[in-house]
Amino acid sequence: MTDFETDVAIIGAGSAGLRAYRAAAAQTKRVLLIEGGRYGTTCASVGCMPSKLLIAAADAAHRAQHAGDFGVHAGSLEIDGRAVMERVRKLRDRFVGGVVSNTEKIPAARRIHGYARFEDPQTLRLEDGRRIRAARTVIATGSRPNVLPMFDGLGDRVVVNDDLFEWTDLPESVVVFGPGVIGLELGQALHRLGVRVRIFGIGGLLGPLTDPRVKEAAEQIFGDELALDTDAQVESLERAGNAVAVRFVDRSGATVEERFDYLLAATGRRPNVDQLGLETTGLTLDEHGVPLFDRHTMQCGDQPIFIAGDANHDSPVMPDAFDEGEIAGTNAGRYPKIEPGRRHCPMSIVFTEPQMALIGARYADLSDSECAIGEFDFSGQPRAMVMGENRGIVRVYGRPTDGALLGAEILGPRAEHLGHLLAWAIDAGMTVERTADLPYYHPVLETGIRNALDDLNRKMKS
Repeated sequence: MTDFETDVAIIGAGSAGLRAYRAAAAQTKRVLLIEGGRYGTTCASVGCMPSKLLIAAADAAHRAQHAGDFGVHAGSLEIDGRAVMERVRKLRDRFVGGVVSNTEKIPAARRIHGYARFEDPQTLRLEDGRRIRAARTVIATGSRPNVLPMFDGLGDRVVVNDDLFEWTDLPESVVVFGPGVIGLELGQALHRLGVRVRIFGIGGLLGPLTDPRVKEAAEQIFGDELALDTDAQVESLERAGNAVAVRFVDRSGATVEERFDYLLAATGRRPNVDQLGLETTGLTLDEHGVPLFDRHTMQCGDQPIFIAGDANHDSPVMPDAFDEGEIAGTNAGRYPKIEPGRRHCPMSIVFTEPQMALIGARYADLSDSECAIGEFDFSGQPRAMVMGENRGIVRVYGRPTDGALLGAEILGPRAEHLGHLLAWAIDAGMTVERTADLPYYHPVLETGIRNALDDLNRKMKS
């Protein structure tokens, strides 16, 4: 028995799913949006927006604490943890409310609440037993925090970012496992808000950085500010009353035990595909259980199934979720006509201080024989010195054979804006020489980008 029939079913009402719904609806009116949880995207509810609210409070505290460097003395610093978290939750709820409101503008007849799984490539079964016959399906089920088995037994002392934003006050101490984007952003923010923080990593990884020169500078800068070990030797983790006891080897080689109120598990995210019944679709799955797919069309194998956003475990950032949702929804809507869609220049931005930005091709993606590298250090950059934020480095990559600007890894002040300038240039197909020849004012941070491009241009021509 079939309870619903549709041309396109979208599983998941997050950023990718909503974009896929609108793209598919532009091609056919028979589209259903299926969501088993609450409306409100990961970005708005537990990701980019609430984390930036916490970071904004931390930035305010940091500026006040260091105002004396500019001859400005505002008295003693007092951080009201309850007020900080109240503002985080209040504005977070406002952002989520906006997303929910827009989602509910979709006609109720096109929205189904319930978790769905495949019975075959064109049949979905809801948890209440209802069946949907869908000619095409878009998987946009997002991801969830990956909590490692080593944290078993710690109970409610282990939190993920979803939990942190429900706090009503700031704790005294937090140990962070995982110096990736989430761990670094939240770890530094908590530290600047007066929380005792220690961050542990494995294998020397730091944020999304792949350029060894940039990574070395980042480890030095962040290590000078807070307790950070990117290749830690943790001997044991234990629950000790209402605390977590961490036994580890410090940089001097001594074994140390510290206790923390909470352990923040920032050890990556895993795609929400394990409950979808994908084994019934005939698709080939990778080691994460994700169907193999074409990232230009978002089609999975040769089936009328498409996948977009965090669910495909490819590039878990909101701009890519939008692009992928648009491509997946459009191709599902007009199937069997499938075409490669528009993918914008890759970007990854980390809102630490200094910020990080990876634009276009990463260092790890490039061959030494095919590219040249330009570099600029922010330590002597005039505008950065005026601001008291002259820390970091820019590395830009170009191809000598045709002068193409390929990418960059940036660690520095306002990298979110500097990265966008380079992303626009790469997206427009500009050469290194043309980008360096754009107008630059003085004194601005952007001249650091020009200096790096000038260095790159000279190396490509030598």
